[in-house]
Amino acid sequence: MKEQSFLIIHGLGGSGPNHWQTWLAHELTERNYHVSYPTFSHFDSPNKSVWLAELDAAIQTLPAGHQLTVITHSLGCLLWLHYTAIYPKRIAEQVILVAPPSPAIVLSQANSFYPVPLQGNRLSRAAEDTLFIHSTNDPYCSMKDAKSYLSLGYPSIVLPDSGHINTDSGHGKWPWILEQCLVDGKITQYV
Repeated sequence: MKEQSFLIIHGLGGSGPNHWQTWLAHELTERNYHVSYPTFSHFDSPNKSVWLAELDAAIQTLPAGHQLTVITHSLGCLLWLHYTAIYPKRIAEQVILVAPPSPAIVLSQANSFYPVPLQGNRLSRAAEDTLFIHSTNDPYCSMKDAKSYLSLGYPSIVLPDSGHINTDSGHGKWPWILEQCLVDGKITQYV
């Protein structure tokens, strides 16, 4: 069995010390997994081209031959979609896209990330398994706008009343996401 590595991609404003991504990076590191958790430049007013170059640099440092799981949040999801549009190759075994923002409403601080490339076949080339996680009351992506992601045909989990799935909605320590990372590429039911 291949060794596992994890790449955690934050969104607009970074994730901060109490965010589930930071907790997850710590938990995976404690279990002796290779974890890459880059901090992207100017995360309060990001530039897509700069972030794409920084993501590519982070991917180049990952151990060859490892089974890679990518975990993104918010604008990090859009970054992953852009990356797979530019580099249509196998990168990861599993990708978990948590709370992608609406592709229909441009975030003024991140306008270079729009329009959002929504070609599902690129995601299939980039990873064996892709999972989208949405919330019924995400202030950055209504369920109506989430249909753009749901229509791509990948497994999706819709969490009831979980906000933007960040610290503001109570997602600091999030054991389910840790379990999801460790189940060897098989998507588990959310409880």
